[in-house]
Amino acid sequence: MKRHAVPAGAMLAFFLTLTGWPQCASAATPDGAALSALWGLPFAGVLLSIAVFPLIAPAFWHHHFGKVAAAWALAFLVPFAFFFGANVAFGTLVHALLEEYVPFIVLLTALYTVAGGICVRGNLQGTPRLNTGILALGTLIASIMGTTGAAMLLIRPLLRANGNRQHVVHVVVFFIFLVANAGGSLSPLGDPPLFLGFLQGVSFFWTTVHLALPMLFVCVVLLGGFYALDSYYFYRREEARSRFVESTPDSASFGIDGTVNFVLLAAVIALVLMSGLWKPGVEFDVFGTHVALQNVVRDVALIAVTLLSLVLTPRAARAGNDFNWAPIEEVAKLFAGIFVTIAPVIVILRAGEGGAFAGIVHLVNTPSGEPHDAMYFWATGLLSSFLDNAPTYLVFFNLAGGEAQKLMTTGATTLAAISAGAVFMGANSYIGNAPNFMVKAIAESRGVRMPSFFAYLGWSSAVLLPLFVVTGWLFF
Repeated sequence: MKRHAVPAGAMLAFFLTLTGWPQCASAATPDGAALSALWGLPFAGVLLSIAVFPLIAPAFWHHHFGKVAAAWALAFLVPFAFFFGANVAFGTLVHALLEEYVPFIVLLTALYTVAGGICVRGNLQGTPRLNTGILALGTLIASIMGTTGAAMLLIRPLLRANGNRQHVVHVVVFFIFLVANAGGSLSPLGDPPLFLGFLQGVSFFWTTVHLALPMLFVCVVLLGGFYALDSYYFYRREEARSRFVESTPDSASFGIDGTVNFVLLAAVIALVLMSGLWKPGVEFDVFGTHVALQNVVRDVALIAVTLLSLVLTPRAARAGNDFNWAPIEEVAKLFAGIFVTIAPVIVILRAGEGGAFAGIVHLVNTPSGEPHDAMYFWATGLLSSFLDNAPTYLVFFNLAGGEAQKLMTTGATTLAAISAGAVFMGANSYIGNAPNFMVKAIAESRGVRMPSFFAYLGWSSAVLLPLFVVTGWLFF
């Protein structure tokens, strides 16, 4: 079917022409081979700020993290406009927002809101069997309702169930490993990097087929290790038989409030599937960024689902979850800065050996130019640990060629390595994946003394890195 381009930005472009922005409507992308690696400094600045400011200036960061992210975005856009023209800078901004950030944050907000309206109540006792069961359940549903949705649905009941236990930190840490990360390996709904891959053209069920075995291996090992560790704390360290009491003070029976959100969750899944299967061939040209009609319909409908959830969910359900907007607000502001500042990094990487990051190309490719799958797994994974896994996935997706159809076929093992590295190793640090932030914040609000940034790295280094060594050897 012939594709039609609708110049949605024509009137705005005319206005900008009159006001001194003469070339915005025909913004061009600079040659990645001509860009210096210095253009990646604002991107590095955003990520370093996320890692360092909460440690050295927590009060400042809590009140001004949005301003810090905006400052780094301007630190890229203003010099970029000076050297390449306002039209190019503006076109780059529009592309980063419309092509990647808006779909990403709209889906994340929908999942956060819908899952936050489902409240699980009742007397739950945090035994090793129950805790392992909750982690297994969250792992199973994470690919259906997203790591964000599954984490927001289950973290509060898990914390309530373990409210009277002395040792709870390991429960939350393994929850981050499994529910907030590895469990989301099997669909674009599961984890932000896979959704970005879906936006780039990767088929919806491609990861279901190609990551099933690595995901099963990682999750079974982690669940077994958690059960052994939790049993040690529960039976030997806490003398559970004599000291453990029901962690919920009332005698309410098990139940779920806000069940209407299950219907809305199904609507979210259907909308994402629709945008991947329905291809009307209509695009809107917004300052050089082509926005497909099916993506516009999906995002508008997801916003409607979010609003419906707010209207239809009983107040008691959100009150029972202590629902608030702080976690998603933090993610929205920080990721806006990340997606804007990563733009030149992606352009440089697309230049391959002709770009400033040729060293990375040589690291992940053999001398003959063929991809080295194990290196893609580790390079994507280790950078995902500290650079956030969603933009890191985009970086290596583009480094591997950026052509979804080719990567899904002849490059299938490479794309699987990139996908697994981004999803699995997003658990290596608090900044590796958006839900990690949220789970940590909710646990701390419930009185759990979560590990510091570097103490959490100690947990992941001891538990996850040896497991990933074996995973890379077995599958990549």
